[in-house]
Amino acid sequence: MKYYYSTTIDAGFDETIERVTEELKKEGFGILTEIDVKETLKKKLDVDFRPYKILGACNPPFAYEALQAEPNIGAMLPCNVIVQQLEDGKIEVAAVDPVASMSAVENPSLAGIAEKVQAKLRKVIETL
Repeated sequence: MKYYYSTTIDAGFDETIERVTEELKKEGFGILTEIDVKETLKKKLDVDFRPYKILGACNPPFAYEALQAEPNIGAMLPCNVIVQQLEDGKIEVAAVDPVASMSAVENPSLAGIAEKVQAKLRKVIETL
């Protein structure tokens, strides 16, 4: 089972971050965390890495619903969306497939929530 959805676009890295953030907002997601992997690896390991950011996206109503169904589901939240520059200069945007990740939890009441979130994240990826 594939654990993410992705698309590749021909745009600037920072522009793509802005577009992804805006499309997520349209689907009810806010960005809780932003991890700059390139900067972190340079700072911690003194290695060079391609532009790569992890956006921790959260849709509060769905997060609340999931937490009601499974108290420890916070260990799998928020939904991660990555933006990375590929070798050819294009930008890949990938989002976690919540149906794939939630299947490991084995709580049937999460299935419907995961499917709703999946549809929203797929729409974001397809819109880019």
